[in-house]
Amino acid sequence: MLHTPSGGAGSGTAAADGGLMSIGTVLNILREEFPEVTVSKIRFLESEGLIEPRRTPSGYRKFSAHDVERLSKVLRLQRDHYLPLKVIREYLDALERGEEVRLPSLGRPCEVGEGELLGDILGEPETPAASRISRDELLSTTGIGIEQLQEWESYGLVVPLSDGVYDAETVTVATLLAELGRHGLEPRHLRVMKAAADREAGLVDQVVAPLRRHRNPQTRAHAEARTKELAGLAVRLHATLVQSALGVRLP
Repeated sequence: MLHTPSGGAGSGTAAADGGLMSIGTVLNILREEFPEVTVSKIRFLESEGLIEPRRTPSGYRKFSAHDVERLSKVLRLQRDHYLPLKVIREYLDALERGEEVRLPSLGRPCEVGEGELLGDILGEPETPAASRISRDELLSTTGIGIEQLQEWESYGLVVPLSDGVYDAETVTVATLLAELGRHGLEPRHLRVMKAAADREAGLVDQVVAPLRRHRNPQTRAHAEARTKELAGLAVRLHATLVQSALGVRLP
């Protein structure tokens, strides 16, 4: 459970809500590894486009676990590799798109195939190309039409990656959405399932985020194993609760 320090709302009294955290909570988390970080530093990194926290109607920042993880990466690359913020932003954006990024040796440009993989430095594997599919491949594999896909996207049930391609898991999602649709469940009905999944994922992220930020590679590897374990338990609990509510048992 996350605990926030006392003080004004803008400085972090608001507790994490649905997986979102106040700037004070984020500051406390980051100071475990970066004791010199300040609220002003976080706001500056936001102004430089390194993170995009959500805003409440009254204007307070709310940070997701992804925002905190990205801040950790930015601060680590600044501290350990002396990279300018513009370069860090470009590298992290490319990494999140699944591209291979290598850090150049200090003092000289990086030739193709040279330099250490950024994903290895940050403790996360590069996204393999096989785990990404194009829109045409998704339509062909699932047999759905472009209008149907666009409707799912408008409801947030299917979300393309930043460069317009899709995670391979989208094939399974699309197949299940199509099957539910044949039973009369329209996208507007299924938003509640997506919202529930996002909330459950947020809970898991809160538990494993401290492990992912650790500098020890073994601890970060443990974070991935813990994520898979918690995800499996969450899926089993969700399925059991639905079955119990409906009074049925699935084979």
